[in-house]
Amino acid sequence: MIFSIRKWTSRVFFIVIFSILLFIVTGGYRWLAETLSPVHPYRVPQGDALKVFVTEPGPPDSSDKMSDRLRWFYWYGE
Repeated sequence: MIFSIRKWTSRVFFIVIFSILLFIVTGGYRWLAETLSPVHPYRVPQGDALKVFVTEPGPPDSSDKMSDRLRWFYWYGE
């Protein structure tokens, strides 16, 4: 069986170039995702800022309309 050195070196060269370009593209994607991502919503506020938490509203009273009770059921599954 005859091995062509020129063919094998071109294959190895292709794999090396492909790997280098793959690392460049994945690094660029990570950088772009970090640049475009919004500010972390759970970080500690700075300065005079206050962090406000929104809790889920309580279940509707029995005096409410039937449509409100159905909406509650579909939104929260309760």
